[in-house]
Amino acid sequence: MIKTLTFASCYVYSPRGTQQCSERSRLLRALLKAADANFLPKYSWRVREQSDTANSFAEFFEAAAVLMPVPGSAPRVRGGLWVAERLAAELVRERLGQTVWPGLKRIRAVRKSSTAPAGARPSVEQHYNSFAVEQTLAVPAKVILIDDVVTKGRTLLAAAMRVQEAFPQAQIRAFAMVRTLGLVPEVGHLLEPCIGEIKWIAGDAHRTP
Repeated sequence: MIKTLTFASCYVYSPRGTQQCSERSRLLRALLKAADANFLPKYSWRVREQSDTANSFAEFFEAAAVLMPVPGSAPRVRGGLWVAERLAAELVRERLGQTVWPGLKRIRAVRKSSTAPAGARPSVEQHYNSFAVEQTLAVPAKVILIDDVVTKGRTLLAAAMRVQEAFPQAQIRAFAMVRTLGLVPEVGHLLEPCIGEIKWIAGDAHRTP
């Protein structure tokens, strides 16, 4: 079982801040969640820009990696919006991965973390039990899970556990365009690339930073 998942994110988001930058962070998140046609290419290019600098994502993304979008909270409906898949496609266009493989599926719905009270958000175990992996891909050497927003990291950790089960030899990492800073009163800027870890500690996910 994966106990530590390396992840990267590019932007930050304040759920409650009242200052201008915090408000802008919520607009950024809204555009991302809507898969805005102008937003995704522009900000995926920003990720590429950061990957070209030695002090951020230079060694995180690899051209040969399979980008695996993380499903939303419910099984996919034909024709429905899947933000992570569209984001993964834009990142491949920026040569930050080899291909998009949507083989991680949500087979049963879980409660949306964004609308659930803190104590009622799905656990790592609930996420894990709601995922399945299609066995239709040759064993990949490197997998990068792609999601739009990371909060505590439960979804990404559970997804990584399920993918590792299917491909035990693969190196698995995760990328989320935005990370939530729920314990920070205000954010001073939006662009804050980082590489951190999501750890399995005492039965739950813990994200740093």
